[in-house]
Amino acid sequence: MILHIGTRRSSLAIWQAQYIQKLLKRHHPDQVTELVFFTTRGEQIVDKPLSEVGGKGLFTTELEEALRSEKIDLAVHSLKDLPTEMDDLFTIGAIPERASPFDALVSRGKKNLSQLPPGAVIGTSSLRRSAQLKAFRTDFTIKAIRGNIDTRLQKILAPSGEYDAAILAVAGLERLDKSAAISEILNPNVMLPAPGQGALAVQCRASDEGVLRLLAPLDHAETRACVTAERAFLRRLDAGCRLPVSAYATVNGQILSLTGRVSSLDGRQVITLQGESEITASASPGNQLAEQALTQGAAELLAAIQDVGNIEP
Repeated sequence: MILHIGTRRSSLAIWQAQYIQKLLKRHHPDQVTELVFFTTRGEQIVDKPLSEVGGKGLFTTELEEALRSEKIDLAVHSLKDLPTEMDDLFTIGAIPERASPFDALVSRGKKNLSQLPPGAVIGTSSLRRSAQLKAFRTDFTIKAIRGNIDTRLQKILAPSGEYDAAILAVAGLERLDKSAAISEILNPNVMLPAPGQGALAVQCRASDEGVLRLLAPLDHAETRACVTAERAFLRRLDAGCRLPVSAYATVNGQILSLTGRVSSLDGRQVITLQGESEITASASPGNQLAEQALTQGAAELLAAIQDVGNIEP
């Protein structure tokens, strides 16, 4: 039996799918795999911010439809792109060990965030990143930036370009051997990551026991616990992956610690909360911190942002 693996066509998505292929080969040397390529709606629309497109699953729906119709056996996603609400037909069969969850500053001249000049133009299409940048320094000018990693790097590093810097995920840069471009890995006190950032999700049909058995050795329990907590925070806030909600969990022994954050778009209001639980109850701190955030006004902050443009995961 050939195991068909669905992936987007970007260089990063292909790297991720090939990484899953290698893990499967390591655990199941005789298993034959084949990549099947898709172009998602989020990739087709390149001339406007994704917030203007609307809807969830802009980078996942086509892959899920291929799973549904059994054109593929599993789909590889960046976990932060995968909506927290999933059709019961599907499940996340494996979450491999996470890469770096943090964000990186890439700037001309290798300046760090504090060294950027007044009014510096920083490229990001993420409201989460934009809001936290504004909270750090109100003088920054935030400008949307689209395209794959290579395209973004070219725009940032061009000598006479329109950007002084941009924020990208450390994991993506490292996976494509672009880490030399990093000027600074941002401290989570300044830039708390997106829920699930740096982790991969291998999605399959919930009823496909054979595929689930193949995927079981790829699952990393500590990573799954951390991202479960982070995504529970996001889901309880009903925020989706494109609003300024951040969450980052770590594990020490059997204790899981979670930091969650909700920000206003201008960075002037920031709700940051911390909690912990036993690792076996990983969703608990996410739900609890979300409830606390709601009592502190998170719903009003998020509602005020719903119609604002300039978004990308």
